[in-house]
Amino acid sequence: MDPVANPYTPNAGAEPPLIAGRNDQLVTFDVLLRRLSAGRSEQSMIITGLRGVGKTVLLGRFRTRALSEDWVVIEAEIAKHDDSEFRRRMTGWVRTALFELSPRDRWGGRLKRAAGVLKSFSLSIDPSGALTAGVSGEASFGHADHGDLQQDLSDLLVAVGEAAQDAGRGIVLLLDEVQFLNKVQLEAIIAALHKTVQRNLPVTMVGAGLPQIAELAGDAKSYAERLFKFPRIGTLGPTDAASALRDPAIAEAADYDDAALALAVDVTGGYPYFLQELGYAAWGVAPGPVIARADIERAMPIYESKLDESFFTVRLDRATGMQRMYLRAMAELGPQPQKAGDVAEKLNRTSPQVAPTRSELINMGLLYTPEYGYAAFTVPHFDRYMKRAMPELVQPEGRPRGRRP
Repeated sequence: MDPVANPYTPNAGAEPPLIAGRNDQLVTFDVLLRRLSAGRSEQSMIITGLRGVGKTVLLGRFRTRALSEDWVVIEAEIAKHDDSEFRRRMTGWVRTALFELSPRDRWGGRLKRAAGVLKSFSLSIDPSGALTAGVSGEASFGHADHGDLQQDLSDLLVAVGEAAQDAGRGIVLLLDEVQFLNKVQLEAIIAALHKTVQRNLPVTMVGAGLPQIAELAGDAKSYAERLFKFPRIGTLGPTDAASALRDPAIAEAADYDDAALALAVDVTGGYPYFLQELGYAAWGVAPGPVIARADIERAMPIYESKLDESFFTVRLDRATGMQRMYLRAMAELGPQPQKAGDVAEKLNRTSPQVAPTRSELINMGLLYTPEYGYAAFTVPHFDRYMKRAMPELVQPEGRPRGRRP
């Protein structure tokens, strides 16, 4: 079929033609904005889930909806940074928000005050004032200049929230990969949002991250569970998964037969990103206009190769030899969460001997801990990939399986 008309979007964060099975999250976001706009409080939200389930896509749709409601959007992907770099990035985000709220020549009292607080917030990392270029006025000494990130960020978000309230608008932070915030940074964001809730200000945050973020947030601040909702998204059910494939095809005057849809849903496990990859590959091999089961079968090697070369390999490439062996041992045990001791046994090691490797993989975002003593892959179907990438489970230092060091 015509490659130009291919409706599928197997790109990181690219919005597909149909966001299937996520209506609950979209409605929750709409309610959040409208309640804050009406002067009522509402819990912020952090979407959790494995890689490839559509968290970034949802953030993109939230951005569109927020802008349509005339909210100021601060959009960012979190990376591992020290606290100085985090402060630097936050300065840039808030500076942009101030200019979004109103042209500088129309800034009134609260906007001018927010600008002064922003300058104070940035002084510890930028005494020259370059980060706040274009922001007029003097630093507001005594606010956001305590040298404590939690207190300083609280001062800053309250000042910006008051400015937004004066302007009759709201500010939403859309933050992706929030599990990469360190404990100090996460504590600071939670405390700052808590302060804006106490002041009834139109400031909220919607984040997206791997499943461990709910636990991390609770560890950072005990009240995080009351400040945030933590909806978890995963695979699509058979009906939604079929719609994610069929509806975009119908819009391009094509379709699937029932056998093709059943096979496609089974092969992908209903994971949204995998559906896009398989749909894209099937469109490329099918003569059309109806995609049949045989077309899905022909597309499967292309689909699998594409996942291996991009989605999976980019993650494995960052792993050391020992980390790869740990992942391969987990794959040998299956896709479900695995007990640390069982993985160690596969490697002819004790749990304490491989614990550092396990921790490294968790910090890299390749594993997460669904419960104490267990770890699971953050990437769906990663066990299958590991068996393709490393057909044999090789023991560390060449030791044969079954012997203790």
